[in-house]
Amino acid sequence: MNFTIRAARKDDCKDISRMIMELAIYEKMPDQVKISHKELERDGFSSNSFFECLVAEVPEEDKTKDGHTVVGYALYFYTYSTWKGRSVFMEDLYVMPEFRGKGIGKGLMSKVAKEGKGKQCARLQLTVLDWNTPSLDFYVAKGAHDLTANEGWHFLRFDEEAMANLAKDAP
Repeated sequence: MNFTIRAARKDDCKDISRMIMELAIYEKMPDQVKISHKELERDGFSSNSFFECLVAEVPEEDKTKDGHTVVGYALYFYTYSTWKGRSVFMEDLYVMPEFRGKGIGKGLMSKVAKEGKGKQCARLQLTVLDWNTPSLDFYVAKGAHDLTANEGWHFLRFDEEAMANLAKDAP
């Protein structure tokens, strides 16, 4: 299948927002999505961007039945490891179901890796739900290591309320 991978533009945010919801539905957590395409525009396409994003686009003749040509995305940002230095964290990798198995996911992930290498990142990191074996198998087949299984690391999160409570104790 013919497709292109390119840097997302501000006008792609409605498509990205649509696919974020599709991913959340797949992950059985649609009620967790609280962000709008306007917030994506602000946070990804301003002078102080919090993330970068790539989109996969198919030609007009291969568009979806709903008329979409943007059929996948990878959203990522840069972090820092005190042990390894610069790192890239891929928050989401999503390809619409009817376009899976055509190299689009691998293309998006490879491009994120290339962008990270271009910024001298030592590693690419991501998280996968424990029940999502198709995705876990995909990443492992491409060379990822399961740190939970291999090293016992746990990924922790302070939600908004817990973070606010913690912030109250700041000097």
